[in-house]
Amino acid sequence: MKTEWDLTPLEKEKSFKDERKEWKEATNKFVLKWKNRKDYTEIPKILKEALDDYEKWSGFYGPSSDEFLSSSSSDETYYFWLKTQIDQSNPDFKAKFNKVDEFGKELGNSISFFKIKLSTIPPEKQKKFLDSPELKKYKHFLERTFQKAKYMLGEKEEEILSLKSSSSYSYWEKMVSELLSREEREVLDDNGKKIKATQEKMLSLMKNKNKKIRDEAAKAFNDILYKYTDVAEAEINAILENKKTDDKIRGFERADSERHLSDDIKTSTIDTLVKSVTDRFDIAKEFYKLKAKLLKQNKLEYHERNVEYGTVDKNYSYENSIKIIGDVFSKLDVKFSELFKMFIEKGKVDVYPKPSKRGGAFCVRMAKSQPTYIMLNYTNNLNDVTVFAHELGHGINNELTKEKQTALYFDTSTATAEVASTFMEDFVLQELMKEADDELKLSLIMNKLNGDISSIIRQIACYNFEKEIHERFREKGFLSKKEMGDIFLKHMGSYMGNYVEQSAGSENWWIYWTHIRRYFYVYSYASGLLISKAMQRKVKEDPNFIEKVKEFLSAGISKSPEDIFKDMGIELNEEFWKQGLDEIENLLNEAKKLAKKLGKI
Repeated sequence: MKTEWDLTPLEKEKSFKDERKEWKEATNKFVLKWKNRKDYTEIPKILKEALDDYEKWSGFYGPSSDEFLSSSSSDETYYFWLKTQIDQSNPDFKAKFNKVDEFGKELGNSISFFKIKLSTIPPEKQKKFLDSPELKKYKHFLERTFQKAKYMLGEKEEEILSLKSSSSYSYWEKMVSELLSREEREVLDDNGKKIKATQEKMLSLMKNKNKKIRDEAAKAFNDILYKYTDVAEAEINAILENKKTDDKIRGFERADSERHLSDDIKTSTIDTLVKSVTDRFDIAKEFYKLKAKLLKQNKLEYHERNVEYGTVDKNYSYENSIKIIGDVFSKLDVKFSELFKMFIEKGKVDVYPKPSKRGGAFCVRMAKSQPTYIMLNYTNNLNDVTVFAHELGHGINNELTKEKQTALYFDTSTATAEVASTFMEDFVLQELMKEADDELKLSLIMNKLNGDISSIIRQIACYNFEKEIHERFREKGFLSKKEMGDIFLKHMGSYMGNYVEQSAGSENWWIYWTHIRRYFYVYSYASGLLISKAMQRKVKEDPNFIEKVKEFLSAGISKSPEDIFKDMGIELNEEFWKQGLDEIENLLNEAKKLAKKLGKI
């Protein structure tokens, strides 16, 4: 069993030069054939030929299916990006990634004329292309292109924005992440012994049932964050300014509008989601009140909000997690089980934390022709099992999409990206509950509620925080670290209530929260979990509904999220979001009843 990434499918350093040559030749071939022509913007048959060529190029060279990773998706790009995640302090890996990323930007810019020219097709002529039987395969690609047309700039301007993106955004964000990842501090381990720990280990220790251990870890973590407050102040203002400038140039009126357009979802749908969840912040407040009582504390300190309650304090080894998850996936569907085994056996998972390794967990893919990889920082607790299941959900989503969709549809809308992950995560936790006695069941429910509230309510509080910092920055022109901290505490307090103390140091926790640098990405955790709850209900009512789930997981971006869910009988409206939130409240009431029955409160 491999516990580190096997990058041999990409690792061909001696032939990277040859790959660049082929990449350049393929790009130049497309440019020479199509750049000086206009007929594909007038005749559907010719546009189909051009799109066929563009799709073939995209399948190997980009653009990357995740614009936050790189501008292109060659094997060399993917390989060195992955290496920088495992060793963020290695300057050689960073240099090689930056060089190939720069090369990819240049080639990507040379081919950007194609989508820019498509965006110039006037609205009165767009219907001819959308209704053309010859272009049926590309209909939704064209719909999205036409939707984005009003925000597109000229070819030269698009090239400038692309070329400046690293210096004005990526390098700033990487700087903070890398500085934090290098830091180690002396803390108490799970057995009360002094050890040197990375930030990921500290975050894990903050969930420890021993208050002294978690307080020591929080003190060390807060010390690291405080060290970089000035750096983070400069970084956040730089990327807020960059976003403001880009939005102004493109004509976006709201800071989150580009996200919604990119995700192919209506702003009104997300506004309804945000309002529906914000209106039910009382659920989170009641949860933390119950948790404080169960832990025999008047209040929880900020860093204690995720501490595990009850008897779920045993270690869950990586091997143990493989058995638990494997059993669940095999019951759900044989295809899920097959893909799970592939990830484990083929070295697609990097498991354990190490110095300079990026914190957190993720699942990543670039081109359709390349493998999917998962990164964990596994420390043997219950949360690691559910995080693993979560990332595997992404991985299965990627692999099923790869099987069914072409290169232009090999992607996942942010609006739906967290559906597969939370679907798998929830079924794993539900499996652990089945044979639990009341004591263990209360523990599992409390930890399940903790996850739901973090994924839905906390992330919407974070979305509200993001909206305010962008609005305030655009009014004032600069936000001090104190202002950032005050706004952060305001929004964290809005959902935590009076039973979580915004303790000293917590005002700096925005510094390590990488998701807010992805601009309004966080709503997808809430939408994803609420949608996956609906899917879970349907699968429990009818196990054959899993075939519909697989259709969704294979759909990629071939349709808008709303249309994909309509096909499944799901309408993303206020009533739908309310039903999911009611489920969380019902689970909270069940926890209260169990706690009273056991004499805990």
